[in-house]
Amino acid sequence: MAIFCLSRSLADLKKRLGNIVVGYSRSQDPIRARDLKADGAMAVLLKDALKPNLVQTLENNLAFVHGGPFANIAHGCNSILATSSAMKMADYVLTEAGFGADLGAEKFVDIKCRKSGLGPSLIVLVATVRALKYHGGVEKERLNEENPAALEKGIANLERHLYNIRNHYGLPCVVAINRFTHDTPAEFAQVKRNLAHCEVPVVVSDHFAQGGRGAEDLARAVVETLDAGVSGFRFVYEDQDSLWEKITKVATKIYGASEVVADSKIKGRIKQLGKEGYGHYPICIAKTQYSFSTDPQLRGAPSNQVLAIREVRLAAGAEFVVVVCGDMMTMPGLPEVPAAHSIDLDERGRIVGLF
Repeated sequence: MAIFCLSRSLADLKKRLGNIVVGYSRSQDPIRARDLKADGAMAVLLKDALKPNLVQTLENNLAFVHGGPFANIAHGCNSILATSSAMKMADYVLTEAGFGADLGAEKFVDIKCRKSGLGPSLIVLVATVRALKYHGGVEKERLNEENPAALEKGIANLERHLYNIRNHYGLPCVVAINRFTHDTPAEFAQVKRNLAHCEVPVVVSDHFAQGGRGAEDLARAVVETLDAGVSGFRFVYEDQDSLWEKITKVATKIYGASEVVADSKIKGRIKQLGKEGYGHYPICIAKTQYSFSTDPQLRGAPSNQVLAIREVRLAAGAEFVVVVCGDMMTMPGLPEVPAAHSIDLDERGRIVGLF
């Protein structure tokens, strides 16, 4: 999926597929997919799929839905081809950069933008009152209840994301609060009060219930901020940094960690990847989306925690190095009751269960 989404043409796709390292010889030379003459067959399988997938919204607007690597285990962005195509068709293009400005946004900046040459002009930081209360210590079963103290405490998480966007990605920002049914006007007002010192537009968006009409205020805020602001877009680290330096910069700047630790075997693997010519690759940290740390129970905006590396994997086709931290499953799994269980055709041939 990552290879697919980062490819810029059929030729680039075939090259990346051929670069996949499937093993090592007895002399420790890498064996690639092209050595097995498998790159052509894989490219044929993906030839038509590489074309950006244009769909229609319920309000008859155009949208591309093309690729979906998860931001906690991969780089969390749709395809470069879809984004590039959209930019030729509209004055304003929005793209989802996975969940978490510490995960999806960082990887959008340091991987997708670096590889594509594209650069965003603004970030819309999406938050919910429920998530802020969760980061303030409220358990999931009580998130529908008003809790001003927890909400105020949880806003520290939002402030950390906002700080990273402005100071480490160099971008202006608009905060969008997605409205949920049980949210109250008092809670929205509290979020706006607590963020007043940040001097950032904070807009409640009700597009889930009202469609495009519910997001008009958000759209206006985005356009006004773009017209008024100047982007100082930048990467978190540079290509010439070593892999260890790249990991350390993401950990300390974006996560608020005090240091990065790894055993001698992992450190040796990182050094070896540099010697093999992969040191210029960006890094893709796989960790929980529930915390700035690697502990999903450590909520809010933790600082001075230690980022412990569990494993390092080469993704030669995608052209990045995956750094696995914490108790992460890198193969996505389904929930106990997948959505597919509710999707069906009724007796009249109509689709039911999608919503």
